[in-house]
Amino acid sequence: MRTFDDLNLGTSLRNAVDEAGFLHPTPIQSEAFSKIRSGRDVVGIAQTGTGKTIAYLLPLLRDFKFSKDNYAKVMILVPTRELVIQVVEEAKLLSKYLTVRVKGVYGGANINTQKYELLEGVDIVVGTPGRIMDLGLDGSIKMNAIKKLVIDEVDEMLNLGFRTQLKNLIDLLPERRQNLMFSATLTEEVDGMIHDFFVNPEKIEVAIHGTPLEQIKQYRYEVPNYYTKANLLLHLLKQEALSKVLVFVSSKKMADRLFDKLAETYSEGIGVIHSNKSQNYRFRMVNEFADAKLRILIATDIIARGLDIKEVTHVINFDCPETTSDYMHRIGRTGRADAEGISISFFRPQEEEFLLALKELTKKELALIEFPEEVDTIEALIEEEKEVYKMKNYLPQHSLKNSKGAFHQKQAKNMKVNRAQDKRRARMEEKKKARRKKKR
Repeated sequence: MRTFDDLNLGTSLRNAVDEAGFLHPTPIQSEAFSKIRSGRDVVGIAQTGTGKTIAYLLPLLRDFKFSKDNYAKVMILVPTRELVIQVVEEAKLLSKYLTVRVKGVYGGANINTQKYELLEGVDIVVGTPGRIMDLGLDGSIKMNAIKKLVIDEVDEMLNLGFRTQLKNLIDLLPERRQNLMFSATLTEEVDGMIHDFFVNPEKIEVAIHGTPLEQIKQYRYEVPNYYTKANLLLHLLKQEALSKVLVFVSSKKMADRLFDKLAETYSEGIGVIHSNKSQNYRFRMVNEFADAKLRILIATDIIARGLDIKEVTHVINFDCPETTSDYMHRIGRTGRADAEGISISFFRPQEEEFLLALKELTKKELALIEFPEEVDTIEALIEEEKEVYKMKNYLPQHSLKNSKGAFHQKQAKNMKVNRAQDKRRARMEEKKKARRKKKR
């Protein structure tokens, strides 16, 4: 088994790795280190929990050269603010004995405060695409100074609709730069990004695309509706083995509803995070869950994407994920590194199509567990389930005879112009024109 001594980390970086308690590099870390240091574009495909963040941070920090310039030379793009915080923390941990200034920027925080922090000096900037673009357009981030671009969790960024933002942002960067892309899944959209922006990239794929981590045991129950799911979850939580449980739900409303239901039994030791919760509240919930002050954390997909919490014993998919990619990311929250984990999914009979797609992706079926006789099955549906049922089976036939249609001219008083967006686009076009002139 390889050790970090085999990677030629240098004394400062090696000491930081030792103090962080890392014993052996993961396969993606071993394979990526020399390839990234070669200066070539690199694409890394590895599942969640395999150490992708450290895989690109180690070689970037190993080759970091101190500069008196106040502008960032390395840009790391991630999909969520939670992941920004995580990457910044890991970068600071590894650069403990290096003179490296790492700053994180994301939406939802005071942009003027972030501008001030950047003006103090930064070597590595980590951020979400929208906020990076805003800070780049006003000069707080000097785009033409970027030498290395990292796009992390690119599949999730594309799922969240960031493709246009990514394209516009990359257009502002220097042509001569190193591109690094890391993803848990390899989709057609990810392939498109590689084709459009990378130059003869070195591809590292440490596991077959879509193959779940071998140390995660995957099970499923057939459960018809919300109330029955809630009863089953309460039944499962009686087991002491479920000591650190991450529960995924489909929406913010569902997260709050389930939290209220579980809180009737577990008044303490339970938390919930979603985008309607304040930033400080979410960070507090995540920290308390990581420190084992909470036993149960309920989360939506977008918020939980950047979570990197050790020793999660169980992931429970209370609701079916929207895509098989989301499923892979969810279960990857347990069984991290060399630990074993368990995922349990509640599927309704109507979600058989998703199971077939998952079987095709992973080449295996989820083990079906017989529904416990002692758990009550309730026929009543919540409003969302009723609406879905109506939409599928009872679509009303409206008369269009006197209809004005769904689209009509707004009254003048209701027409708004997004002037800030127009100005931003104009600045972007000016920068593009300036770059074209320089090339000529």
